[in-house]
Amino acid sequence: MAISLSKGQKIDLRKDTGEKLTNFCVGVNWGAIVTVKKGLFGSKKVVEDVDLDLSCIMTDSVGNMVDYIYSPDYNGFLQQKNLPLGKLQTKDGALRHSGDDRKGDQGGDDGLDNEIISVNLDKLDSSVEKVFFFINIYLNQGQNFDFSQVPYAKIRMYEGTPTKVNKVFSQFDIATDATFANKRALILGKLYKRNGDWKFDAIGDPTDDKVFLQTIQTILNNYAK
Repeated sequence: MAISLSKGQKIDLRKDTGEKLTNFCVGVNWGAIVTVKKGLFGSKKVVEDVDLDLSCIMTDSVGNMVDYIYSPDYNGFLQQKNLPLGKLQTKDGALRHSGDDRKGDQGGDDGLDNEIISVNLDKLDSSVEKVFFFINIYLNQGQNFDFSQVPYAKIRMYEGTPTKVNKVFSQFDIATDATFANKRALILGKLYKRNGDWKFDAIGDPTDDKVFLQTIQTILNNYAK
């Protein structure tokens, strides 16, 4: 049975058999916003796309960033600022992103993850001590919403591939309520190494960051050391 995590809970990455979990997927699932608008001829449901971006950064023992994954869709902006361009795979090939989902679930929870990062800890650069996963809301033109309005957002770790779930190891239902009002960034959790073994910490902290570059800095300043 999958472990249901609560905010701040830490777990070992070990299966029921005691074997270490080293090859798995971290998936995030979320729903589009549904509103009811009244018109002259009655009310109708309107579905608003929700574009969340799943990213991650890797840090060493003193909190310096070693590598990262974030969407190449930002590359036009990043190039203008002379900043590192987005990519969907780490240098060592240990983590790979499935690609951008710009809508979320349109007809209720379909049970599938919208964006997924595949992890192979055996390939991870030996200098990496922590891997942080986070999501940011990207607002399209005319949009103005925050996490308190997103109907649901969930993170889970499972054995399988981006297109097939073999066995869910753990899951974390992220609260999307009034306490998240005006928040458009969320630090989901981190993988961290302790005495040679990998563990997971379900962080679940919203931040005031408006763009992913700010969230990276928040993690480096407040969580990585």
